[in-house]
Amino acid sequence: MKIVIFGATGDVGSATILEAVHRGNDVTAVARNANKLAALPDQVERESLDVLTQPAKVAELMARHDIAISALRPASGSEGLLVDMSQILLDAARKTKTPIYLTGGAATLKLADGSGHTVLSAPGFLPDAVRPIAKACAAQDALFDQYEDVQWTCLRPPAMLFSGEKTGHYVRGTDTLIPDHDGMARISFADFGVAMVDLVEDDTPTQQRFTVGYQTQAAVA
Repeated sequence: MKIVIFGATGDVGSATILEAVHRGNDVTAVARNANKLAALPDQVERESLDVLTQPAKVAELMARHDIAISALRPASGSEGLLVDMSQILLDAARKTKTPIYLTGGAATLKLADGSGHTVLSAPGFLPDAVRPIAKACAAQDALFDQYEDVQWTCLRPPAMLFSGEKTGHYVRGTDTLIPDHDGMARISFADFGVAMVDLVEDDTPTQQRFTVGYQTQAAVA
């Protein structure tokens, strides 16, 4: 399978690339920083471009691949650009008819306590420092419903992503945080990459939102 991955040099993007390559896919990595792209595995094709200023190139790349994956995240202070970047990718997917899998955010996931609150709406749940990106992720999530003619799938991370080993074991859910035995919703970047490639290979019906997390004792809400 030929896969193009945007935002390839971030934590999620690089983990997804490693997993996709490990499974024998032909991968093209896309990012702005050519130096960071150089650190990726030798068998990965590299494309240095700015999604915001080169939308035509984005569509050209998608047209050459079977699947597109987005792991894009804007820099701190520019969180609102997430919506603009996602719109460019979705427009390109619409034009080229390429299925696209986008990394979302936990903002719109419901808490597992039955309160009805989401990660973004729950009082005191989020530190102030991460509220800007959470709001941007909520706006990104709302954007998907404007693309009923696009084969999009959104994978939303749990409340905590961390550097850790790949286990290959996780639980997939839809609109509610998946708590581990201690009540925390978490997954490593490596296993989030596994989950993203699993979605692609499972040929899951599109226009759906998913989340993942570790779970050893607590039940999925």
